[in-house]
Amino acid sequence: MAVEEDPDRTVELLWRESRDATPRQGLSVGAIVRAAVEIADADGIEGLSMRRVGERLGFTSMSLYRHIPGKKQLVDLICDAVTGEAVIGDAVTSSAGGGLAAGISAGTSYGWREALEGWARRCWALCRRHPWLAGVRGTRNVPGPNSVAHFECALSTVAGIGLKPSEMVAVVGLVGRFVDSEAARAAEIATVERHTGVSEEEWWGARDSLYEKLHLYPTLTHIWEAGGYDEPEDSFEFGLRRVLDGIEALVRDRDVKRDESASCAMCGTSMDRAESGRPRAYCSRACQQRAYRKRHRSAPGTG
Repeated sequence: MAVEEDPDRTVELLWRESRDATPRQGLSVGAIVRAAVEIADADGIEGLSMRRVGERLGFTSMSLYRHIPGKKQLVDLICDAVTGEAVIGDAVTSSAGGGLAAGISAGTSYGWREALEGWARRCWALCRRHPWLAGVRGTRNVPGPNSVAHFECALSTVAGIGLKPSEMVAVVGLVGRFVDSEAARAAEIATVERHTGVSEEEWWGARDSLYEKLHLYPTLTHIWEAGGYDEPEDSFEFGLRRVLDGIEALVRDRDVKRDESASCAMCGTSMDRAESGRPRAYCSRACQQRAYRKRHRSAPGTG
């Protein structure tokens, strides 16, 4: 396997104890990362290269390769670096909420929905500051300490609210992918506008030749004539509300099932509700028989 494709090498770089230890020649991984972030913010990932970073720092690209194997690792490093901005917000919110990780009833401290929404908005703000971020997500990108801390915060917001561990992971993944999708769309629009000098509204407003064809589609025509495109919904706000509504429905379903659970009338053991038929009063046949004998002994005329 080539060095640049070695994920273990990426782990070593991301999780090193100090990113800013400056060697004698005056070049460090931290300095390289900061310069790379500045270039990516200005020109996108497509404008980022080891050569350009070297030029910005006054070094040859070969000097950079002594610290970072290649662009793939550099991208992983800058992703984790900027995620640190959201981690600061996570820590502030956690402190204000009494410590999400400590109580872990984020749902009882100040509301799991508000906590998860706050996390999503910090993700959104991060992607707006660094539009290139959503475009470099992948299923095999190695996470660094900031990325893991950010994920930990999200998981803590839905801990202790009745979800299974697999559902907690799925919920956070759902919200994260929604934010990434919206951020990628916003970044694409901004890139096209920057390259063409034509805004999204101007471009679509000039498509009269297309609109002349749309009278053949009655539902679309009705929506158009009714003003459905005049004041469109904010796609991020609308989508985030709907995603959180769906998660809330799942949480409520878990609450209902917990409320419908019962305890054994004899020994107090917690029992799951019956899937069908009459609710169970006893956890076992033995408890049922003990209850029968107890009633029989206490009945009048049986002493």
